[in-house]
Amino acid sequence: MDEKLVAYLEKMIDPDEKEAYYFADKLGEKADEEVKDKLLVLLRGDHWEHAYLASRALAKSPFKEEGLEATIEAVFDKKFKSVQGAFAQVLELYNLEFKFVDILKIYLFGNFKASQLAEGYLNEVEFDISPRTIRKAEKHWNHYLHNPEDDGSLQIKKDFVEPILLEMKDLFSE
Repeated sequence: MDEKLVAYLEKMIDPDEKEAYYFADKLGEKADEEVKDKLLVLLRGDHWEHAYLASRALAKSPFKEEGLEATIEAVFDKKFKSVQGAFAQVLELYNLEFKFVDILKIYLFGNFKASQLAEGYLNEVEFDISPRTIRKAEKHWNHYLHNPEDDGSLQIKKDFVEPILLEMKDLFSE
């Protein structure tokens, strides 16, 4: 790996570095296959701050799709449950057009911050929807209905999700 990229990587994960975001962005802009592999290892690792920065770097790289998949995995990773919102937040750097079901799952099953960010994405992103997407979304919605975290949030989420699902179904029934 190029010496400059090694330096960027080291600075990105240095806990005393005040410009870690800058180095993550620079690393992403210049990433090659080797850098991508190292970033994916960090993203799937145990240190959430390194994982977050690796996701940010991947979002700026030519390997956005792989970074997006790994970031969504991180959102649902039990070891990152307490910082789920950070990973949901970094999703804004990615193209979420084909990730309606994943964003819906984050809305339904994520912690408060992750759920609120996902609600924003559901309102703002223009998703690519197919009948299969609707079926998968309904499957997760039904799972949530049978396993809500509490009755108060059930009604709030019901008021938000059901009109969306109905509108999507109407698109394909015409």
